[in-house]
Amino acid sequence: MRRPISLYGLTFSLPLLIWQVLFFVFPLLFLVALSFWTVKNFALRPGFDTVNWTTIYGRAVFWQAYGTTLALAAAASVLTTVLAFPAAYAIAFKLSDTARRWAVFLMVIPFFTSYLVRVYSWQIFLSDNGIFNAILGWIGLGPFAMLNTPGATMMGYLTLSYPLVVLLQVFSLTFIDRTLIEAAHNLRCGRLRTVFEVIIPSARTGLVIAALFCFILSFGDFVSPVYLGGGKPTTLSILITDTTKSGQQWPRAAVIALSMIGTLMIVAFTAVTFAYRGKTK
Repeated sequence: MRRPISLYGLTFSLPLLIWQVLFFVFPLLFLVALSFWTVKNFALRPGFDTVNWTTIYGRAVFWQAYGTTLALAAAASVLTTVLAFPAAYAIAFKLSDTARRWAVFLMVIPFFTSYLVRVYSWQIFLSDNGIFNAILGWIGLGPFAMLNTPGATMMGYLTLSYPLVVLLQVFSLTFIDRTLIEAAHNLRCGRLRTVFEVIIPSARTGLVIAALFCFILSFGDFVSPVYLGGGKPTTLSILITDTTKSGQQWPRAAVIALSMIGTLMIVAFTAVTFAYRGKTK
């Protein structure tokens, strides 16, 4: 049975509701309205015209940027999830309570520093005369082009989302029922098989949500594709900037932004549905 809505509950939920309306719903509605405005002589003119939608969706550069952004974000989600799981597993199952608290604290420390500063620091490592090429030069290799490549962009995505993904995975693994693991061992299930048949299915919700956060952060990121990837290949965030610089075409940039929001909503709904499938009746 559903619980009746009380005045007490409504009162304490109003701040969150007001916050969402002011800083999400209203801006989103304005963005939708802006996508139908027109630009003439570098001036915005309110109206209702679908020319911006047909123009953006009719350009091959948009679909190329869309496919690139989608592929990079998906690859970052998979790669980050795979790389983060061993660390999260070790923190959740191999460390003592005190060591686990310190590990979680260390995962939080990167957020004390600006993401832009961390990306700039990677330029020192990845440039042609950077630290990595200097180390390779000592053993007679290189120099290799590392900066302004898709690989450098992926490194930026990992810098952005890896600590968060590890934290979310740790919280998910920590709350697994340990009796399930003991039962698997009693049935002579090996460690690797226990991980894939007991631990990962039990932590599915947290693992999927962590990957979803990585996808969202990577899909909308502007810093890494520009400062590490050199703006090539073009992503949707870069395309938004280029569009606004081209004749002050804010309405067309709004179309691109709404396309990104729509994609993220579809991906989020699909991921959450899969994460909680079979959890509730």
